[in-house]
Amino acid sequence: MTGTTRDRLISAAERLFAERGIDAVSLREITRASGARNAIAAQYHFNDRSGMVQAILDKHRPDVEARRNALLDQYEASDARDLRLLAGALVRPPAAKLADPDGGREYLRVYADLLNRPQPHLDLREPSLGRWRDLVGPLLEDEALTLHRRFTAMLHTAVELGRRARSTSRDDDRLFTSWLVDVVAAILAAPVSPETRRLMKDNPPKGSAEIDGASGRQEQESREPFT
Repeated sequence: MTGTTRDRLISAAERLFAERGIDAVSLREITRASGARNAIAAQYHFNDRSGMVQAILDKHRPDVEARRNALLDQYEASDARDLRLLAGALVRPPAAKLADPDGGREYLRVYADLLNRPQPHLDLREPSLGRWRDLVGPLLEDEALTLHRRFTAMLHTAVELGRRARSTSRDDDRLFTSWLVDVVAAILAAPVSPETRRLMKDNPPKGSAEIDGASGRQEQESREPFT
């Protein structure tokens, strides 16, 4: 094996977490799979499982952030106020990880696992997502914002990319990515029906399903706005 002990530990954790789920893998197993000689190498470098997962996120985040900010720069420089362009800015940066041989597909599976939990309990901060949310907000109906449409788009993106990452690697993910951009754009643009508006008046949504992209904090405890 090549690379530093820390790098080998992260690579082993990416693979094991992606294959079996974060909660099913111990630090001891990660240390053994990495080939580290010190039996407590993972604890030494990352303290606990959360620290290990955070290291995986930190490894891939700069690339995703740079790609998303570049797309948002293009959006802001244009006159178009197109939800599909913003959907692309959400989808395309992490979708590029499907072709990243250095743990990209594993990262997508780990991220989907984290975002799909009631309480992530980890630092999911991505400043570009805060910027994305601010740009999307004015294009959505007030009721759609109340119903956490942006988080729905974020969650759907993560889950679909995680599902794709579990499948056999393909040489070309362009069709899949374009399809996912279409679906996310439809999620964002879907009108709030008269039935939903009526039910909202009778039973106002409680809690918040959105994660603040700038701080990584959930706005309230509940991710399910309906009771």
